[in-house]
Amino acid sequence: MTVRHRHTLVTRLWHWVNAVAIGVLFFSGLNISNAHPQLYWGQYGSDPATAWLRLPHFPAWMTIPGYYSLAEARLWHFLAAWPFAFALLLFLTILPLTRHGREFRLRRRDLTFAAMREDLAHHLSLKFDPPSGSAFNLLQKYLYIAVIFVGLPLMVLTGLTLSPAMNAAFPWVLDVFGGRQSARSIHFIVAWGLFAFFVLHILAVLLSGPARQVRDMITGGSAEGVSA
Repeated sequence: MTVRHRHTLVTRLWHWVNAVAIGVLFFSGLNISNAHPQLYWGQYGSDPATAWLRLPHFPAWMTIPGYYSLAEARLWHFLAAWPFAFALLLFLTILPLTRHGREFRLRRRDLTFAAMREDLAHHLSLKFDPPSGSAFNLLQKYLYIAVIFVGLPLMVLTGLTLSPAMNAAFPWVLDVFGGRQSARSIHFIVAWGLFAFFVLHILAVLLSGPARQVRDMITGGSAEGVSA
């Protein structure tokens, strides 16, 4: 008898690699941000008067390491970036071959306003169960598609664009994002977008049985379980 888990092994491994890697990337990124807390558009930027956004100074308890060090923060950032990027590449390669890959597909009804309104109403009434026979409800599909196919690849591509070695080897990558400072701004915006998704994700887990959700993401759980 074949056991049909709610979360495939590939999804579970990728989830936990991401949980560690993205955490290190985000908090070491805050330390890096403290070195020059202004954002610009275009190729160059160093004059705070031309910045489109002035960032706050993030306190030590929010950063990796827990004190200001641009050099050490970069080492932590690069250390987490490689497993994050390779795990994403591997996941995107395997995903179409897995059950979750098929479950991400949007049906014609998923694109209607009525379906969106119905799913939003379910979430507002704290009902997170997916429709029978599906692993994800509609809001989850939209969020996961945006994060997996847009947000995460953008983080990798803009991160590579910020690398001087990549600039030397592939100078055209700077043109793709409109310059080094534009790539840095996009990198920062997407990072905070992913942080907002992370907060929503944790909130949904807490409201739908955190012990079971964590257990299912470790063991695979039952295919009939409640999704978060």
